[in-house]
Amino acid sequence: MSLHKIITIIVGILSVIGIIFALMIMSGNDSMIDNLLYVTYAVLVLILALVLVFVITGLFKGDIKKTLFSVGAFVAILFIAYAMSSGTDLDLTPFIDKGMDVSESTSKYVGAGLYAFYILGAVAIGSMVYANIKKLIN
Repeated sequence: MSLHKIITIIVGILSVIGIIFALMIMSGNDSMIDNLLYVTYAVLVLILALVLVFVITGLFKGDIKKTLFSVGAFVAILFIAYAMSSGTDLDLTPFIDKGMDVSESTSKYVGAGLYAFYILGAVAIGSMVYANIKKLIN
C-alpha cells in the first residue's frame, strides 16, 4: 500500500471523528470540546511528522545547495524582522490591567512575526509578478 493511500485513509478516519465531535458540540454537549481538542492535537502532530518526513526525503532527493540557501534566506528574514521590531511601540498597561502576561519581549516577538509575514508576503507577490512578466516577455 502506498503512502498516499495510507494518508488518505487516516485523513478520512480523522474527518469522520471530527464530524461526529462537531455534531455532538452543536447538539449542546459541551463536554466533547476536550475530545475535539485532543483530535486537533493528534492531527497537528501527524501533520508535523509528515512534513518532517517529506522535508527530509526532499533534502536527500533534491539539490542540497538550493535547499540550504532557501533555509538561510528564511532565517535571515527572521533575523531582519526581529531587528526591525522594537517591542516598545505598544502601551502594555491595558493588557497588564486585564491580567494578561504581556511583556516587551512578547510584543517584540509578535512584531517580528508580523514584519516577517509582511516581508515574506512582499517576496511572494514580487516573485509572482516577476514570473508573469518573464512569461510575457518570452
